[in-house]
Amino acid sequence: MKTIEIKGQNYSGRWTRERTACRGMVIEDGRILLSYGVRDDIWMIPGGGLEAGEDEGTCCVRELAEETGRVVLPSDCALELDEYYGDTKYVSRYFFGAVVGRCAPKLTEAEQRMGLEPRWLPVEEALSIFSRHADYADADEERRGIYLREYAALSALWKE
Repeated sequence: MKTIEIKGQNYSGRWTRERTACRGMVIEDGRILLSYGVRDDIWMIPGGGLEAGEDEGTCCVRELAEETGRVVLPSDCALELDEYYGDTKYVSRYFFGAVVGRCAPKLTEAEQRMGLEPRWLPVEEALSIFSRHADYADADEERRGIYLREYAALSALWKE
């Protein structure tokens, strides 16, 4: 498994908190399944936080089902991406997933406010969107960080 590190400008040099998330890369016919926040026009690879007592594969399946309404069969973890901001280490573990069924999405209140919905994009278009992470450096630090993370992960794992 490959590991990538990203250190934010505000990284204190040591971390005292850690958050782990599992993200699923579902790619079919050259298109990737993404979560799209309609309200803020923001794209993300679907996934979210690992719950207490939950294994990573189960987290990936749950998060994709909740955000996209797709039931996936995940691979082993293909990539770990470690981000350091302030005093926190954010661990994202990426899994490839194959759709094996459908279910009703179960969005959190925050995701509902975002207008989160699943969308398929050509992988090259997703890479282009995420590659513009530096465009948000002065205006939207959260989007910059999300797009940098997704660009690094997708670039490392996508092979045509």
